[in-house]
Amino acid sequence: MGAVDGEDYVQSERTKINTHRKARRTFSVFLWTTALPLSLGFFFVLCSFPLLWPVLLGYLTWVFFIDQAPTHGGRPQGWLRRCRVWVWFAQYYPVSLIKTADLPPDRKYIFGYHPHGVIGMGAIANFGTEATGFSRQFPGLRPHLLTLANNFNLPLYRELLLGLGIASVSMKSCQNILRQGPGSSITIVVGGAAESLSAHPGTADLTLKRRKGFIKLAIRQGADLVPVFSFGENDIFGQLSNARGTRLYKLQKRFQAVFGFTLPIFFGRGLFNYNVGLMPYRHPIVSVVGRPISVKQKDHPTSADLDEVQGRYIEELKRIWEDYKEVYAKSRTKELTIIA
Repeated sequence: MGAVDGEDYVQSERTKINTHRKARRTFSVFLWTTALPLSLGFFFVLCSFPLLWPVLLGYLTWVFFIDQAPTHGGRPQGWLRRCRVWVWFAQYYPVSLIKTADLPPDRKYIFGYHPHGVIGMGAIANFGTEATGFSRQFPGLRPHLLTLANNFNLPLYRELLLGLGIASVSMKSCQNILRQGPGSSITIVVGGAAESLSAHPGTADLTLKRRKGFIKLAIRQGADLVPVFSFGENDIFGQLSNARGTRLYKLQKRFQAVFGFTLPIFFGRGLFNYNVGLMPYRHPIVSVVGRPISVKQKDHPTSADLDEVQGRYIEELKRIWEDYKEVYAKSRTKELTIIA
């Protein structure tokens, strides 16, 4: 084999390896985005077997009337959080986590994640799994990503969430987790469903001004607040125009009022093409964890207390944006804006 042939062979093998890497990363993202319908579909298949009805009835009874895990921090399994598939999931975009300050494990923490994005893929990778090494960067902390309580009414899918340590975002759940003592931490995607409608590429519009429930929770529990800004979260999907005041926007807000969540009309790439589909685009997501905002514990914080802590929180969030925007938001179309 000549030198040229040898180089061609090496290049061919490298191409194959890169193709395989891209394929498994894409497949891992596809598995997560389809986990809900696949879980429900499999459950309904099980329902087609009469012999399984007693077992399924017992399971549903346990889900709806007995199991308290969704409000007590889930059932985190280390092997599941460290599963290799989550590393592939994070490498797809890729997702990375930047630490800017130490978080001693003798405190309790509430991480505020911004922006929500369409789905919040960065939150899943960084706080719902060990794909980016959360426990390595913040040793001694027990992370719990929070989501809508309704997700825990979905058979089988709920077991995946609970195994990752994901729990309900209800106030009862937040209190139960933080009362577990030092090292307890929760991650709340503060903007919620309302902010997902503002998730357009190149923008950073945050729904935050009137979001004071997590501030009050932090003061009552004596937990430090930690702002997290995730550069690129809004760039992995496109979204049909839904400007405030339009008929589409009003319809989505009405849907949110009834069901507690909304449905952004989004688009991305396909599983086997880069033109159109519902898979997220490959765009880096960089989550910068800011400095902790210390609070003084009070059982009954006043409005002035809430405003003062919120002011410090927003100031730190803006600092993160200003310090990192020229590195991770070069293609932005506007600056950070707090819209509500």
